[in-house]
Amino acid sequence: TRMPEAKIAPSMLSSDFANLAVEAKRMVKNGADWLHLDVMDGHFVPNLTMGAPIISCLRKHTDAFFGRPLIVIWRLRGTDCHMMVAKPEQWVDDIAKAGGEMYTFHIEATQEPVALIKQIHAAGMKAGVAIKPKTPAEVVIGEVGELADMVLVMTVEPGFGGQRFMAECMPKVELLRSKYPHLDIEVDGGLSLETIDASAEAGANVIVAGTGVFKAEDPSQVIGTFREKVNTAQAKIASAAAKQ
Repeated sequence: TRMPEAKIAPSMLSSDFANLAVEAKRMVKNGADWLHLDVMDGHFVPNLTMGAPIISCLRKHTDAFFGRPLIVIWRLRGTDCHMMVAKPEQWVDDIAKAGGEMYTFHIEATQEPVALIKQIHAAGMKAGVAIKPKTPAEVVIGEVGELADMVLVMTVEPGFGGQRFMAECMPKVELLRSKYPHLDIEVDGGLSLETIDASAEAGANVIVAGTGVFKAEDPSQVIGTFREKVNTAQAKIASAAAKQ
């Protein structure tokens, strides 16, 4: 199995919501691998954002922009749906129908993470598992980590964009990377040119960035720098592991 590759996923939470389709196109043009879509229900987090109808519309628009068959685009440009919702089981089919590719639920929001991962896979999506800053990495180590396609380590409290990056979450990333050398490990919250080194060196390969990319003078340069730093760090981690 090859080492995990960098995937840069701009967070649409930091985009101009009145121009979502234009913003999505701009990010893909600037080199985004995935689009990170924050679904908040006002229960699990104290904020409301978007749901399946908006994701569905966005998918149609993105298809129109590229003029290529839908499936090709979305295999290249994944919809990374971060479900900050109280009942993640309830929305699996809706998000699958809307064109979600990765369904990332919070472990804190479910009693049955393994059953939920299987439900997500049965709906034809990849399953991600997110942990909040105060949740230990140990809760996803074992069957959950083995079945999941991705683990998301939140580096801010979920619910709002523009928060300060919590470097104290990095030991969790390191632990998960040492246990699962080939797993996609995502970090989300406060990622910028100032905080990318800590995340990359800890072993994260999927980088969610909101204001750090959307407000940048040159988003393509930021995305390119993130990619280079992650891939360099992954090569180092792989070579260190091979020497052990």
